[in-house]
Amino acid sequence: MTQTTFSSSRILQPARAWHIALSLFVAFMLNLIPTAYWPVVPDWLALTLCFWSVRESRYVGMGWAFLLGLAMDVANGSLLGQHPLAYVAISYAGAAFSRRLLWFPIPLQALQILPILLVAQLFQAGIGFLATSIPVGWDYFLGPCIAAVLWIPLTYLLLLPQYQPVERDENRPI
Repeated sequence: MTQTTFSSSRILQPARAWHIALSLFVAFMLNLIPTAYWPVVPDWLALTLCFWSVRESRYVGMGWAFLLGLAMDVANGSLLGQHPLAYVAISYAGAAFSRRLLWFPIPLQALQILPILLVAQLFQAGIGFLATSIPVGWDYFLGPCIAAVLWIPLTYLLLLPQYQPVERDENRPI
């Protein structure tokens, strides 16, 4: 019986700080588009923050998650603390589960990222309910489901600059 793997045999270069910062900035800008309030549009910043918390938890930690969450609260005009709590939970869970997640192929990683994103969305809904007493519908939780599906292309897109060239130097073993 053969086993199909989805991983690449290529070695990744270390992530550059400018690449991480640029991807988080682009995700922040995508959240500012007016379509971000539709229920089926994922929280791009949460997804990108989760990705970098899993891959590079030394660079993107809970401090950056808290600051980016505050920036999202100010940009959205939402209750102060709603996004930071969710983003810090995402960052913590991503860093805590990173060793386990990286052993799985990328499609199975997406299935394991889904509960993290759902819990973060639940935190946001809970804080919103405590502040306004308005319950959210089931469609509020479609965004994390779509974000888990988008984990697959986002992984390939964000890891693209880290791939080493295919040409190998015969004088060096690695």
